[in-house]
Amino acid sequence: MIELLIGIDDTDNKDTRGTGFRSRQMAEIFINEGYDVLDVIRHQLYVHKDIPYTSHNSSACLHIFADNVQKVIKLSRDFLNEIAADGSDVGLCVATIDKVNHEIEEWGKNAKKIILTQKDARELAAKNNIFLEGLTGTHGGIIGALAAIGLRKWGSDGRCIWLKGKEIRDIKGVLQIKELKKIVKLDEIQTLSGKAVNDQDFINVNEWFRPIIRNDKIITFVESNKNKKNEWEIVSKDYIKSVSN
Repeated sequence: MIELLIGIDDTDNKDTRGTGFRSRQMAEIFINEGYDVLDVIRHQLYVHKDIPYTSHNSSACLHIFADNVQKVIKLSRDFLNEIAADGSDVGLCVATIDKVNHEIEEWGKNAKKIILTQKDARELAAKNNIFLEGLTGTHGGIIGALAAIGLRKWGSDGRCIWLKGKEIRDIKGVLQIKELKKIVKLDEIQTLSGKAVNDQDFINVNEWFRPIIRNDKIITFVESNKNKKNEWEIVSKDYIKSVSN
């Protein structure tokens, strides 16, 4: 099996489901093909009046193991062409993880703070033998698609919108932490001060269960449930956004 990163961007318009939703659909397609999907990460990019975007200017990256790169490209391309919204500028990027070098990581970091160009995106992808293709509209999504794989390889940006094991939006209620780690791939559960939480403790999983990526680890931040001993709660949606945008 080959370890791959798949970046997508700008699949939607204001009347359709967003790129995050589409990336989760792609994850299911790959699972049905027998591939191992590890995670799907949302990456926030630069918001500026001169950058066209639908709502938040975010892209997504899928991290998978597959046996055939060309088949992955075809499956991705076919799906994105099928669901691309009117007026979208879909971009698709597929790379073996070893090709996503420091230069690509820096592209991703820069996409969070400055305006980048399609020309430079294409040249950088070609230089590193990375598949990058615009599918609809102006093809502007190639900038964010390339950024997504760079940021995922960097390993310290974004938040999980899908994790190996189970659709995270379906996980709710009070669970023992060791059991939660069996349900989905989680590396650590930490307090806001960075202290690891005991696997024997319990966690109340609310509707905004969105682990983040730090130092290439999937981490969920929690705070103490003041009403129950040895029970934790996932931190607020606002806090998760503040540390993952």
